[in-house]
Amino acid sequence: MIYRKLGRTGLKVSRFILGTMQMGWIIDKEASHSLLDTALEAGLNTIDTADIYSKWGEGSYAGKSEEIIGSWLSDRGVREDVVLATKVKGEMSDRSNDGGLSRRHVMDAIEKSLNRLNTDWVDIYWSHSPDQDTPQEETLRAFTSIIESGAVHYIGASNHTAAEIVEALWVSDVNGLARYEAIQPSYSLARRRDFEKHLQPVIEKYDLGVTSYSPLAGGFLTGKYSKDKLPDSKRAETTKARYFKDRNFKIVDTLEELASTHDASVPQIALSWVLAQEIVTAPIIGANSPQQLEENLGALELKLTPDDISRLNEASDWMKMDELAR
Repeated sequence: MIYRKLGRTGLKVSRFILGTMQMGWIIDKEASHSLLDTALEAGLNTIDTADIYSKWGEGSYAGKSEEIIGSWLSDRGVREDVVLATKVKGEMSDRSNDGGLSRRHVMDAIEKSLNRLNTDWVDIYWSHSPDQDTPQEETLRAFTSIIESGAVHYIGASNHTAAEIVEALWVSDVNGLARYEAIQPSYSLARRRDFEKHLQPVIEKYDLGVTSYSPLAGGFLTGKYSKDKLPDSKRAETTKARYFKDRNFKIVDTLEELASTHDASVPQIALSWVLAQEIVTAPIIGANSPQQLEENLGALELKLTPDDISRLNEASDWMKMDELAR
């Protein structure tokens, strides 16, 4: 396994990060523990979750994913081996202050996340998305407090625009507060424009780490979707609404051609393209079984040629559409 420094920090994360949104929703505690075992054995030292996971699942609730991870950390005694990341902002209950990025909620949420995770600290604490009702200074002062207390080591921003990130960095700078050291955007062959056009210049200027999510576009880039048939998946309808476009099916066609050439799977080619983007520190990958995770990890051994990269870039190019829209 390859490990990379997160932005300008000294924290080293594995080249792939294990996403855990499916835990407590699609897979149960036992299957989740088996998946976590496989990940750690393969060298994935970084686990990404959120306090809101998996509130939407039938029979599930907010905090269940954290509880599953916490029981695994306790059972296996591996907390020192893991880089642990979780998020705050989602509405945890119907109570008016049990969500958002206010100081009150941040201070309450980190304590509850630590309890569910059976740990005294988390390595990365993410703002899950912006909170338009709370000034960034209030949020960053709360984050600074929990960093100084030792409950959190680093903070990051997930699902923020470039403008929101720059504002946050400015607020941190002028007030002497902890700053976001990494961002967590969606990024894949099927969703390149916002990242490359708006976020990438900010990342490069301020030396931010990038742990991008959805590198397989919600499963669309696995090749299992067709215009006439959806796979048996709880996420299928959402994926269809987001990605069913002619240009995206052309991307899949290119992926399938390259998979045949390299004797690899379609997901491995799609993941290998993300790994080839130097600006991405480590993409987040989800899996529902150890076998699926092991297949995805095969992308680490796959080396796309410059011509392969060019073909995929051309198939997923967004700049031509931007030019035509001017």
